[in-house]
Amino acid sequence: MAKKSSIVRDEKRKKMIKQYAAKRAELKALGDLDGLAKLPRNSSPTRWKNRCTETGRPRAYMRMFGLSRLSFREHAVKGEIPGVTKASW
Repeated sequence: MAKKSSIVRDEKRKKMIKQYAAKRAELKALGDLDGLAKLPRNSSPTRWKNRCTETGRPRAYMRMFGLSRLSFREHAVKGEIPGVTKASW
């Protein structure tokens, strides 16, 4: 499990991205690079990191399910994810 501080920091970034989205779009349309530079760094969407919703793991994230590969495998083996079965041939 990821540290709580990293999970909370990422949630804070998500919130700030939503807060400044309209302002960023307006400044980009005007081509005002100085105005964009004055906005907080964490308001940039590229600073947001995809994380597993359960464990907060940043690596091996599966967008379709919102889980890391480890959490995904646990749920898939238990049969909790519809339409996903273990491959065997």
